[in-house]
Amino acid sequence: MATMELYQLKTFVAIAQERSLTRAAERVFTSPPAVSAQIKALEDELGVKLFDRTPRGMVLTEAGARLLEEAERTLASAGRMRSAAEQLRGAAKGVVRFGTVSDPVALRLGQALVTLAERHPHITLQLHQGLSVDSLRQLQRGELDCAYVMTDHEHIDGLELRRLGGIDLVVALPAAMARANPNPSRDDLLALPWVGTPTSCVLRTHLDALFASAGREYREGAMANAEGVVRSLVASGAGAGIVRLDQALQAERAGELALWNGWRGHTWLCWAAPLRPQSPDVVDAVRSAVLEAWASPVA
Repeated sequence: MATMELYQLKTFVAIAQERSLTRAAERVFTSPPAVSAQIKALEDELGVKLFDRTPRGMVLTEAGARLLEEAERTLASAGRMRSAAEQLRGAAKGVVRFGTVSDPVALRLGQALVTLAERHPHITLQLHQGLSVDSLRQLQRGELDCAYVMTDHEHIDGLELRRLGGIDLVVALPAAMARANPNPSRDDLLALPWVGTPTSCVLRTHLDALFASAGREYREGAMANAEGVVRSLVASGAGAGIVRLDQALQAERAGELALWNGWRGHTWLCWAAPLRPQSPDVVDAVRSAVLEAWASPVA
């Protein structure tokens, strides 16, 4: 007889919230076929159909909608049990050097920190904001214990790398430049001043690829030392730049910049740590809080 598993319930909730097998698979760190198989097994176990496939995506059936609340309650109870077990084992203690990129809200950093403080009040975090490429090097040198990073890589030597969510990238223009030429061609765009980042930064990798697609080479211009600084420099009029879509849309609504619709890139927000951390119990505690924050629905 089949046995219902917690990971099946997590998949069920992820699909219900994302309404997409692909996006749900990204959330639970597996493939769309595996997600589909998990839901089929859960439907067979429960004896009801949970979703209908429609042009609008995966839509809950009436039975699925009624069971979703039960699944969420079950997962919440499992989380409380896990938390109680961690407390029985003894709270971890120590200082964690945690590297981050900009925008703590998008990182769900606050949510993770609250969970960590509740379960492990004797862990102290030292946050170090900077470029992802620098954080990765610091992790490999033992100068950081863990970090949020943006990267295209699936594997990096010596590091544990967990994808938390996809990030769309766009080209942003200063508002004044966009008003002067509302719909620039690619050649016009590449002739503009640009705001770049150091070589090997994920934003620079995509910027170089954009220029290479036109048979051109990017030449150094204004330089930003953090992902969030690129947006600020673009908004100030320093030049065009590649920024996160969510940040670009926010700035566009504020009238600070405009999006160029001729290009779209994609990268990943990841949690990274050395495979052999200096304080394994402390890093385990941080990892647990981060992954739980990303498994929860966005408020």
